Amino acid sequence: MNTTENYAVKDLSLAQQGKLNIEWAESQMGALMKVKKRFEKEKPFKNLKIGIALHPTKETAVLVRTLRAGGADVAICACNPLSTQDDVAAALAQEGVKVYAWKGETSAEYYENLKKVINFQPHVTIDDGCDLISEIHQNYPHLIPTILFGNEETTTGIIRLKAMEKDGALKYPVLAINNLKTKHLFDNFYGTGQSTFDGIIRATNILIAGKTVVVCGYGPCGQGVAMRAQGLGGEVIVTEVNAFRALQAKMDGYRVMPLIEAAKEGDIFVTVTGNKNVIDLAHMKKMKDGVLLANAGHFDAEINVKELKRSAKMRKIRPFMDEYHYKGKNLYILGEARLINLAAAEGHPSVVMAQSFCGQSLAVEYGIKNKDKLKVGVNELPVEIDELIAKLQLESLGIKMDNLTKEQKKYMDSWQEGT
Repeated sequence: MNTTENYAVKDLSLAQQGKLNIEWAESQMGALMKVKKRFEKEKPFKNLKIGIALHPTKETAVLVRTLRAGGADVAICACNPLSTQDDVAAALAQEGVKVYAWKGETSAEYYENLKKVINFQPHVTIDDGCDLISEIHQNYPHLIPTILFGNEETTTGIIRLKAMEKDGALKYPVLAINNLKTKHLFDNFYGTGQSTFDGIIRATNILIAGKTVVVCGYGPCGQGVAMRAQGLGGEVIVTEVNAFRALQAKMDGYRVMPLIEAAKEGDIFVTVTGNKNVIDLAHMKKMKDGVLLANAGHFDAEINVKELKRSAKMRKIRPFMDEYHYKGKNLYILGEARLINLAAAEGHPSVVMAQSFCGQSLAVEYGIKNKDKLKVGVNELPVEIDELIAKLQLESLGIKMDNLTKEQKKYMDSWQEGT
């Protein structure tokens, strides 16, 4: 460990490799680089302190560089104990960023690093999963008057924030980054779908073709996972508690059934719900010998590993694969049931994160310009930001599209012309 007042990282000597990885990410994130270039000129964040709890990946480092280019002072910690890329954290520390993160944090270390970012006394918070915001509200309420607003990256975080808002517990404005179309229709769908199987395959080196893959949850993330499972040759079963999503999965060509039934058939189980104890001991008792269980939801609560540990004998087989001998059979938990795409792999591809982090960057700019208009609670971002991100991404990919003619615009605005 290398630790000072301004950083706590696993190995500072990894900084050069981290720098190269960040440069590679930048080469894939053209849309965000366009935003960074403008921020360098305009300095919209001069004298602004931004506290971040995100996955410290090479893509997040590009976001950090973008915010700093705009004049911000940044402190960052992880939003998951296993998601830090240690070479990237080292590179950020060497660049002068206040970074407190390493892969394999204990729960106590995780919250200690959150505390360091909070003690930085940020004016703006950027969160993924709402741990930073929750910690501030529960243990540092005296800092809330100095916080202008926050951003929330993910579905789980938005759900928690709306629960806080409903209880009257949320005391400052938060911008819902996840609700941007350019975020949840791409990051959640294409990003989660690909990176989940990147993590599963790296953890196990298993062949997906011919396997029965049970996807628990059919929101945008679950839809992406199911699509990629099918594309890799897997037979997909979807489990759901939402009637609309269950019907959608059926119409998309998947089998749909209760999880207690799917438990008997599955070879690979992936939870993507954002809920607790989705896979419980009752389901594990029904499972075949040798099944793999992975989680692609934000927290490690979806698979009830705590109860499994009390009832089973565990041994580590591979770095991100634990074998549990339970009821005469072996169950394999991947990545400690934490986010498999970040525990065992590198998270979403850079190109899709360019859109998500354009959203984060432009939302901070929007929040600063409109800080007196934001309501305490969860705030939606204007459609113009979504449209701008889509155009920036298309430009960076070298894609052109048609525009409406004057006649077409006039027709779309009229009502008189019919059959």
